[in-house]
Amino acid sequence: MNTLPSNPENRDYESRLSEMSPFEIKGTLIELAEKNARQTIRTFLNAGRGNPNWLLSYPRAAFFMLGQFALSEAERHVYDGGIGIVESPAQDGVASRFREFLSAHEGETGARVLTHFYNHVTEDLKADPDEFVFEMVDGILGDHYPTPPRILNYTEQIVREYLRWAMGGKDSEVEYDLFATEGSTAGMCYIFQSLKQNFLLNDGDKIALLTPCFTPYLEIPRLAEFGLDVISVSANAVERDGYHDWQYPKEELAKLRDKSVKAVCITNPSNPPSYTLSQDVLDEMVDIVRNDNPELMIITDDVYGTFIESFKSLMYVLPYNTCCLYSFSKYFGATGWRLAAMAFAPDNVFDARLKKLPAKKKELLDKRYESLALDPGAIKFVDRVVADSRLVGLNHTAGLSTPQQVQMAIFSAFAYLHREELQPKLINMIHSRLDALWSTTGFTLLPDPCRAGYYSEIDIMVWAKKFYGDDFADYLNRNYEPLDFVIRLAAETAIVLLNGDGFDGPKWSVRASLANLNRDAYLKIGTAIRKILDSYHEAYVAATKK
Repeated sequence: MNTLPSNPENRDYESRLSEMSPFEIKGTLIELAEKNARQTIRTFLNAGRGNPNWLLSYPRAAFFMLGQFALSEAERHVYDGGIGIVESPAQDGVASRFREFLSAHEGETGARVLTHFYNHVTEDLKADPDEFVFEMVDGILGDHYPTPPRILNYTEQIVREYLRWAMGGKDSEVEYDLFATEGSTAGMCYIFQSLKQNFLLNDGDKIALLTPCFTPYLEIPRLAEFGLDVISVSANAVERDGYHDWQYPKEELAKLRDKSVKAVCITNPSNPPSYTLSQDVLDEMVDIVRNDNPELMIITDDVYGTFIESFKSLMYVLPYNTCCLYSFSKYFGATGWRLAAMAFAPDNVFDARLKKLPAKKKELLDKRYESLALDPGAIKFVDRVVADSRLVGLNHTAGLSTPQQVQMAIFSAFAYLHREELQPKLINMIHSRLDALWSTTGFTLLPDPCRAGYYSEIDIMVWAKKFYGDDFADYLNRNYEPLDFVIRLAAETAIVLLNGDGFDGPKWSVRASLANLNRDAYLKIGTAIRKILDSYHEAYVAATKK
């Protein structure tokens, strides 16, 4: 626990606290909120967490039933039955035995899901039945290193099919190379390390961040080991009659036309505003790449894309330039599983940039990767990322654990096969919570097809001006630190929200997660937000009378 000052609302303390990441500040806010809840009859409500309060049970039931079958396969040959030492399972005939197992459990949820899964992969994806089932059995038992290290064979095909739908690929025939990682945050760490090691990003190079964005993406490029010059492409401007639309104006996107900007990091839909890039922004990005910066490296984290119907990722808009990171954490309620995939098109700018490196740097890289291939210069960038994730020397033991990959495959197939039923239900659930939050603030939530709604970023200053005028807004800025709002919210109402400026959002904005509380809780949170704003106005009126 943090040690709170006697008055946590003093400006000096708030100013020092605001230098920290919002995820570190959250600990202080939780302590304040829990203290208030203990001293009153209020319920502690933490809407600062992005972890969803739902999970998908059917693909998990399938996973655990598959585990039962896998154990029965291993126990077909026993070394020591007294202590449970058994032989690794064999591939021959495993598909036939799997079908018999499913028939014996007909009617159980896990068996129904597995039957659908098996039929789809063997019939629609044309997988060899024994090879496929054995990959799942051997994988869920976890008795071998991931082979290939990048991702298991059929797992890649299954996840690739899901991502083509989820990321808006429609009828695209591009077969992306996937690397299964321990969440998209691990993927981000891996790709930055490899960009540095392969001289694709060097000390002093410019990298752009589309902001507001997930805080670690603000922090990682600024670390001393990368030495990057970070520029912000901001969506913070107030548009549409004084409201935010959270899109990127052309004058901001124009920063990417500079060829010295080597890479850009994007969260799409954004975090915390939770808006996907509009068609105008996508068109502008295409124009920038085609006409001004054709070798721009785009890294897009699209974890919230499935909360937008007909979402379109840059991986299908600008496939040559884009590395896409997709996490299974949010849609599937699986943050603890640490499941994600990194996707590169076979023909991509990362490999093209490698080929253009000076001979001296190529020699250094050949030396770095010489233990992996007779022709290390021919190793693709995606495979260098895999190797670098284990400092090259441990490449043979790289990769996401095989049980995790099996759950990823089952998740992918389940969501793909039930896409028309599952997606609307999840979208409707978070939109219901979003509507509840805004309904009790008295603020206006404009309809917008680009809104995902997984989070809501509320700019308190916008509503201060609309309700009480510019003089009151000036009073707020002169007399309070922006962090004061979330501190008061925690200390006076037992509610935790995160400060939006920690995500490089507007200084007086707050972030509410719509994922981790039930609808009624958001009615209370909206009421509390308005209460705190009104309390500032009461202080302003009293000060004005004096």
